Amino acid sequence: MISRRGVLLAAGLSLLPSRASAAPSIVKPLPATDFVVHGTNAETRWEALRGTGSLTPVSKFFVRNHTSTPLLDATSWRLRIHGSGVSRPLSLSVRDLRALPSCSVEAVIECAGNGRSFFTSQQGQAVAGTPWRLGGIGNARWRGVPLGLLLRLAGLRAGAVDVLPAGLDADYVTGGVNLGRVRRPLPVAKALDDVLVAYEMNGADLPPDHGFPARLVVPGWAGIASIKWLGSIEVSTSPLHSPWDTQYYRLLGPAHPPEGTPVTEQVAKSAFELAWGATVPAGRHVLTGRAWAPGGVRRVEVSTDGRTWRRATLVSRGGWTRWQLPWQAAPGEHVLRVRADDQPDESPYNTQGYLFGAVVRHPVTVV
Repeated sequence: MISRRGVLLAAGLSLLPSRASAAPSIVKPLPATDFVVHGTNAETRWEALRGTGSLTPVSKFFVRNHTSTPLLDATSWRLRIHGSGVSRPLSLSVRDLRALPSCSVEAVIECAGNGRSFFTSQQGQAVAGTPWRLGGIGNARWRGVPLGLLLRLAGLRAGAVDVLPAGLDADYVTGGVNLGRVRRPLPVAKALDDVLVAYEMNGADLPPDHGFPARLVVPGWAGIASIKWLGSIEVSTSPLHSPWDTQYYRLLGPAHPPEGTPVTEQVAKSAFELAWGATVPAGRHVLTGRAWAPGGVRRVEVSTDGRTWRRATLVSRGGWTRWQLPWQAAPGEHVLRVRADDQPDESPYNTQGYLFGAVVRHPVTVV
């Protein structure tokens, strides 16, 4: 194992002063101006994204860890591709991976529970899990090798149905039960479509907290599919399962079957680049924010009076859509709302608080 300093330098980061907020499971600094810490996770503050452009800086990118960020040695790292669904198992080094044809994609990665707290605060419904507002998301340009190419090099069999990527972070233990390393199956059809085995993020090597030396990027799907610290990919001619698709990341509740519905694609969301409960001076402002959806966003509308909607100007598109709208702010208490396309006023309930997709009511005080 190399030292923490070595890992940081290899990932293009420098050692910085102690963080303002502590999360022992995370390597990078977590200044309170940029993050809200939730145990082993760090949620990006939306006001910290104002003026940062389309790509989320690595320093401000949210972190979702089940255990702790591992410090891996790139020289000894190997990616194994194996199982009944391939005829030529592979063991790839970092050098092997980087020697293959690569591509890049701009894509958001978003926690399945992003927006979970609004089930309770807006809809009065009790849910379990980390109380994210909307900061469990980040947008980056990822470079790597298409997973489909790797599967074909491994001799993908015609009868293969599932792939099971697994991370190299520590085993996840909950309630005294060891569930092993984080892993979750993907159907072969999705794996062959647009999934990337990424080794770069925003033009530099992946940082430790974001999957160094390689991770999966699964555009449009909940973040649990984008396994970090990738170590192996099992390919099978029969369905594969793990606790992360049988016990967790299923929609459970009165509107779902008893066994639940697997969480796959994300839902449309939108947010203001404003502090929660912000106080602003009266007068003219330009409201800014971002909206996103698996299939892209066609229009963004904003309400500043609780009754009428105005169409926002779209500034840029990509992994998400940046927008802006002028606002003449009068003194008093206001509730701002923004919606991407046809976002509903209420999100279908599930007990774990996944895939919150309703319009969020954002409180602002004007003085």
